[in-house]
Amino acid sequence: MRPIVTPRQMQVIFDVHQYDLPDRVRQELEDNLDGLTRQVEHFPVADLHILIEGNARSNEVSIKLTLILPGSTLVANDHDPVLTAAFERCLNSLSHSVEGYKSRLDNEAERQKILKGTVHEVLPTTDIDLSAVEAAVAAGDYVRFRLALLPFEDAVEARAGRWVQRFPKYEARIGRDVKMSDVVEEVFLMAFDQYPARPEGVPLGEWLDRLIDPAVKTLMTRTEEELENINLSRAALAAQAPQPQGRRV
Repeated sequence: MRPIVTPRQMQVIFDVHQYDLPDRVRQELEDNLDGLTRQVEHFPVADLHILIEGNARSNEVSIKLTLILPGSTLVANDHDPVLTAAFERCLNSLSHSVEGYKSRLDNEAERQKILKGTVHEVLPTTDIDLSAVEAAVAAGDYVRFRLALLPFEDAVEARAGRWVQRFPKYEARIGRDVKMSDVVEEVFLMAFDQYPARPEGVPLGEWLDRLIDPAVKTLMTRTEEELENINLSRAALAAQAPQPQGRRV
């Protein structure tokens, strides 16, 4: 069968050998590509080659997905007696590979910014009393912890504001059901929970910076639960009352 090129934003080529692929099944496979298409929609190059090969002896069909992206080629393979089952597993594997590829690009972009001096470090406005921070964590007192790290608040907010721009669907929610101050508070709540496991030798500001990405994603995907935690923490801060031990995750 001659390769079939589909007219999609991500160019898709079906290459079928020793297998009867009905048009309705091919259309079903194409429709399942919408998620992957959105993942790669901003790349200047995104070509997907779908190799389908039948095996009469084993009664199985093999799938190989090859995705060509700028500077990288991602591949996923699978086989199954049911074509759609093999295709779905392949597609899930490829989607995870794309996320890893995008993360590597983000890390490289950050590295280049650091080398060029354009990245904004998370620095406090005044010196931090680490003994006060550690005592607050040991006592399970979020209010004391938060006040001890107050000099970091402006820098965390500025950095979080730039970071959330990487996620347009999240950025669109800022000012509607989520505020930037909620993102900032989520960073400090995560810091309070994870402080005992903070890596040695990593500056406090750099560590807080690393928490911004997971804080944004956690808040935006578990909004109601996290806003409840945030509002309870704010109430405790406003009243200058001790925070209960830990928090529900």
